[in-house]
Amino acid sequence: MKIINAKVYTEEGTFQEIDVYTDGERIANESNDEVVIDGKGCYLIPGLTDIHFHGCMGHDFCDGTPEAIEAMALYEASCGVTTIVPATMTLGKETLLDICKAAAAYPNQKGAILCGINMEGPFVSLKRKGAQNGDYIHKPDVEMFRELNEASGKLVKLLAIAPEEPGALECIRELKDEVVLSVAHTTANYEKTKEAFLAGANHVTHLYNAMAGLSHREPGVVGAAADDEHVEVELICDGIHIHPVTVRQTFKMFGDDRIILISDSMEATGMKDGEYSLGGQKVVKKGNLATLENGTIAGSATNLMDCMRTAVQKMGIPLESAIKCAAVNPAKSVGIYQDYGSIIPGKVANMVLLKEDDLSIQEVFLKGERI
Repeated sequence: MKIINAKVYTEEGTFQEIDVYTDGERIANESNDEVVIDGKGCYLIPGLTDIHFHGCMGHDFCDGTPEAIEAMALYEASCGVTTIVPATMTLGKETLLDICKAAAAYPNQKGAILCGINMEGPFVSLKRKGAQNGDYIHKPDVEMFRELNEASGKLVKLLAIAPEEPGALECIRELKDEVVLSVAHTTANYEKTKEAFLAGANHVTHLYNAMAGLSHREPGVVGAAADDEHVEVELICDGIHIHPVTVRQTFKMFGDDRIILISDSMEATGMKDGEYSLGGQKVVKKGNLATLENGTIAGSATNLMDCMRTAVQKMGIPLESAIKCAAVNPAKSVGIYQDYGSIIPGKVANMVLLKEDDLSIQEVFLKGERI
């Protein structure tokens, strides 16, 4: 296949009108295939990678079934999200083991490619649990994590942890070479968060959410992360979780090298308004807002492509930066950038044609196939 006349997003983070070839599943220097796609009036960008979402289309990763994962993968691919790292919730150990085993056995034949697991819980703070189920919160436990990771076929790429919890810093030191440690659902102040980063954590789960805000006297997790150049942060740009001004200020603080756009979407994404579930708790969806019965925001009801589009069209983030934060940075974060996240020969041909005028999807290419 040959794609012509499109403005192609390059590894330098700019657009250039060049021809792109595929040979089977991979991007190539040339192709014997006679199929030509005219991308005039479109941007050609890498397929996005969502490293933090729970579900969509009435299914949740924690359903622990291949049918649920496949339904999620098909929906995500249709939205231009071609690689996925779905997240668990705070649940009991046996349930988490079943989820990990289901992921390990998943054949990865249809839809977005399952590239890992984001373990969001159970090592979180009760006081900042957000939509996590407090009944299953567990103290940080190295052996428990390793048992779960082994059951998953070592698919766990991210592990959320509240650094103020007993044993958390020791857990971070022990696991820092095995998984990306992410400060999350935490009451930690600036000093405790810095300790976590010094111990080996280098990631923050949905910045601003489930943690104290940035204050002039208490900079907290946000200030500690901004201070440490090796730390990357997740940002939910669904127009509900974070105010557009805060999103713009965050880009000024961190730059687009250290921000990862996520959806944090739950099973109501892509579905009509109504009642759904998250971690065994009732959730009500109205438009793009999903809440528990007590009003707590329960993930998002927006896919990552829509979040990226919102960041550009409603929050004033440059398109080049938004693509970097939704396609390049997440792939690097979970260690899959050698195969995904940019459009260069040798990488898997996961690409999306977006119309220049409104960033709507014209075509999605998954492993070199038009879907």
